[in-house]
Amino acid sequence: MYVVIMGAGRVGIALAELLIKNDYDITIIENKEDDCSKAGMELDAMVICGTGTDSKILEEANISEADFFVATTGNDDTNLLSCVLAKKYGVNEVISRVSNLDHEDAFKEVGIDKVISPELTAAGFLEKVISHPNVADLTVLGEGDAEILDIEIKNNKLNGKRVSEVSPTDNYIIIAIYHGGKLKIPKPDYVLNTGNRLIILAKKGTSKKTSKIFTGK
Repeated sequence: MYVVIMGAGRVGIALAELLIKNDYDITIIENKEDDCSKAGMELDAMVICGTGTDSKILEEANISEADFFVATTGNDDTNLLSCVLAKKYGVNEVISRVSNLDHEDAFKEVGIDKVISPELTAAGFLEKVISHPNVADLTVLGEGDAEILDIEIKNNKLNGKRVSEVSPTDNYIIIAIYHGGKLKIPKPDYVLNTGNRLIILAKKGTSKKTSKIFTGK
């Protein structure tokens, strides 16, 4: 898979590093010479000094061969124009960072496939850490309709109860239990005890309530 990334800032570099680890072919477009040099030294990727709003630069990056185009700069106007151009070159999936959420509708109206706000994502993650302090980890799935909780049983009332007595419910289901350091799919008659670590699939908006059931807090 071939991905063209515009912007060699924090977001662009981090994305490139992840994709390269997964064997994607990457080209980075960056208009600042210092950032171009840095990206060229740090990444196993083609780096082109220029702007993604320039058709010649996009063509140099073989944009028509790209499976994805991702605009990651902090300038919404630049991101929007480069994405429109990428669409004209026939890129199947065009993704853009947006810094001002008031601009999100404008991006969608011109056909940008996905609009991402790292700032909003980070804020959402911090909100979950604050609102679910007893959950070891929490992952949002799909369009945010479900969440996976990694949680330790601290509620003494669950000692001796079988899995079938507490799961599944309308809001959650226990999908795995760590036992002896190994992840196991729980059987209905498995007996729960304080200290057991569970992986739970919960409906959107129910994680706090579900957490309280298992932690007692």
